[in-house]
Amino acid sequence: MADQTLADITYRIIGTAMRVRNALGPGLKEASYQAALSLELEKDGVGFRAEHAVEIYLDETTVGLLYLDHLVEGEVVVEEKALTHLLTNEEIAQVITYLCATGKRVGLLLNFGRERLEYKRIFAPTKLDPWRERIRRYVWIPHSARSVNPLPHPLTGSTPR
Repeated sequence: MADQTLADITYRIIGTAMRVRNALGPGLKEASYQAALSLELEKDGVGFRAEHAVEIYLDETTVGLLYLDHLVEGEVVVEEKALTHLLTNEEIAQVITYLCATGKRVGLLLNFGRERLEYKRIFAPTKLDPWRERIRRYVWIPHSARSVNPLPHPLTGSTPR
């Protein structure tokens, strides 16, 4: 997808998010903003998938899932927050991790929890290996994939319970 097209999509998403934030104000749960953003994107005719699941593999076996708040037009990863504090490097790292896991080039981090909408456009790093290790922080591992092995899981670092 052309860079200008990605820029146009992110511009539309930010505008939609501003309308949502202005209509709802601060103080709600993240899920409320996520649902409202879905409604507004749909009204604007923007293609998206909410709660888009991304499978994580280890040796061709699914070991967990990442859930993107929104995947817009099949190209832009959108992560919503409702935090009273300014966005931190940890939230930015989460979006970068999602970009690395999906192979997408651009993401948006939206924070609805402050006096004004806070947003950051984030681009995928050129070196992916260090970020692949971070995926384990955000992956959900189904119970059936948990091991009886007492050693830490290679993807999550957690030990079975």
